[in-house]
Amino acid sequence: MPRNGTHPSPHPEPPADLASSRLPLVPAVPLWFRIYDAQYHDHPLYFGRSRESRFDAPAGEYGILYIAQDEYGAFIETLGRDNVKEKEKRRNFVTTSALQKRELARVEPRQPLRLVDLASGRGLARLGADGRLGTGDYKLAQRWALALFRHPEQPDGLLYRSRLDPDRFCAAIYDRAESLLSVVSQERLADPSPTPLVAKIIDMYGFEWVEDV
Repeated sequence: MPRNGTHPSPHPEPPADLASSRLPLVPAVPLWFRIYDAQYHDHPLYFGRSRESRFDAPAGEYGILYIAQDEYGAFIETLGRDNVKEKEKRRNFVTTSALQKRELARVEPRQPLRLVDLASGRGLARLGADGRLGTGDYKLAQRWALALFRHPEQPDGLLYRSRLDPDRFCAAIYDRAESLLSVVSQERLADPSPTPLVAKIIDMYGFEWVEDV
């Protein structure tokens, strides 16, 4: 409910009885996508502990792998975020050098992953959460991620919507599920120009391709 009729109340913390509640778990899709720095070609799956991303462990209790349900989600969640950081820019763009430094990996679970549903209204409501969990304060989201990691049902990760494109679904995978994941293919985003798929994604998002090499 709005506070004073103008400002929403703060998003709630994880409920004290979360561990005794049944989680809204959904099975993962059969194929996921990740864009990563090409220098890590031999190790494309990275479970980070930087505490800088939305669902990272608050104190490094676990590692997190961020992946997307399709190539569009992987693009906007990586190169789209890089673009947002260029605050002096007022247009969407991607450079040739940025594309040439990255690769796309297709990731296949060896068995269905069990993901906590943070992407639908019914999933969020069952947890006592709302959409701000995927768009608001990182520290709060990290406390939720930790509480869900510790839940007795031991989920493999979290399903959520991309903040930069809510039509796209993403997942934050806990490192305990690392052995369940297999990289089935890897390819450059530009060699030397954008691949046809990347060119299509750039056009769909209205990005300008800037040649800088």
